[in-house]
Amino acid sequence: VSHVHSSPFSHFFSVIAPVLCAPAVVGAGIGGSATAHFLRQHFGSEVQVDVFEKGAVGGRLATVTVNHNDYESGGSIIHSLNLHMQEFVKQLGLKYRRSVAGKTAVFNGEDMILEETDWYLLDLFRLWWRYGISFIRLQMWVEEIMEKFMRIYKYQAHGYAFSSVEELLDSLGGSGFINMTRRPLSNSLLELGVSQRFIDEVIEPVMRVNYGQNVSIPAFVGAVSLAGAQNNLWAVEGGNKLVCSGLLKMANANLLQAQVSSISPVYTGAVHRSRILATCNLGILQSGYKHHKNLYDIVVLATPLQASVRSGIRFQGFTPAFEELPGNYHSTVATIVHGYLNTSFFGFPDPRLFPFASVLTTETLDLFFNSVASVCPVNISTGFRRKQPQEAGVYKVFSPQPLDKIFLTSQSYYSVQVTEWQAYPCYGSNQGLSPVELHPNLYYLNGIELAGSAMEMSSVAAKNIALLAYHRWNRQTDMVDQKDLMHRIKTEL
Repeated sequence: VSHVHSSPFSHFFSVIAPVLCAPAVVGAGIGGSATAHFLRQHFGSEVQVDVFEKGAVGGRLATVTVNHNDYESGGSIIHSLNLHMQEFVKQLGLKYRRSVAGKTAVFNGEDMILEETDWYLLDLFRLWWRYGISFIRLQMWVEEIMEKFMRIYKYQAHGYAFSSVEELLDSLGGSGFINMTRRPLSNSLLELGVSQRFIDEVIEPVMRVNYGQNVSIPAFVGAVSLAGAQNNLWAVEGGNKLVCSGLLKMANANLLQAQVSSISPVYTGAVHRSRILATCNLGILQSGYKHHKNLYDIVVLATPLQASVRSGIRFQGFTPAFEELPGNYHSTVATIVHGYLNTSFFGFPDPRLFPFASVLTTETLDLFFNSVASVCPVNISTGFRRKQPQEAGVYKVFSPQPLDKIFLTSQSYYSVQVTEWQAYPCYGSNQGLSPVELHPNLYYLNGIELAGSAMEMSSVAAKNIALLAYHRWNRQTDMVDQKDLMHRIKTEL
């Protein structure tokens, strides 16, 4: 078995040579491709990892081409503390995209109520003047949560896994983290002493641009969102989706461009296996058959199973029968417009005086969009500069519904490209969390998104499932759902 990267205890995994198993992953987004990579890492070079993908590799990491340049239409930012994503980029030899500075403002439908300047100290003074110490209280809260969440990397480096999202969260932040998945963000912030004005004018716009939802979303996903609103963010040169294709290649995964139509259990003595029926869009899979039937010892579902996503997978022959997973996915429309921004809409009749690269919005009845931003291509040349508002540029608009023609005709534009994403869960405070283990050796990755949806959350879930599958396969129960891990790891050293 190949060594576990970055673990001081990787030799423990190589001592036990497991019976070769056949793993399959359904979905080649960041979660699925990371799972294939981690399965290869833990199960070794001998196993064949099949990855089924009905669409494009990358899933919700995708680009569109405008005027000979590619732009992110899906997941576009990564936090500097996202250690799995950082490690992927390093291992794959990818590069960090050069960041291009740009100021942000918040629009309430009538006025710009918050404007970033070129001077950091002036921005801090304005925040303090308008909101008191609310922003300091918020920052301390987010940093405390991030510090606890960072424990997951140590646990995973030592090979520990969790059989549920609740167990994972409990190991990081105790009942506090689990409670944060059940109560609204606004309640938690008000208890912290954050003012209602700050919540309405700063927190709400961040939730709208990141998740298309308001401050009634659970506090934990709100904290994930706020961590992603900080300055220390990055992206991958050439497009974030390159991480997915790179991980599949590094895992030497067998990619099957096919729609999985059904999964059914097969029992061979005490061994639980799964039969996958998949159909290729072109009618023929690599095996040469229209219907690809194969038995797998381990199956990881790395695609949302909620009804609104229409995964197309039927679960047949399971006892008890599978019930539909709770909740729905939220529809967000990303519109990439190449043209001139109508700055007078924001109270700037002269576009030369419009200084902002991005505009966030408060929750206002009349506003039909969540944000608009001047975007940079995924390949940024050394001499690249952001277009001025009086020049034709490329803008990304997030909105709950497709933009109507009235808005678009008020702009002067050359092209419009629309991508409608089932982007992340519809967050409610009482929806509960999805299981990780659906059946022996059948795992569900996207349940982590009900706690928080981000590239790194999917990567953490991928590592957890690869470890969990490995330990279940080798009956290493002492590596799953262990309590007091911080103390346990200290005594191991």
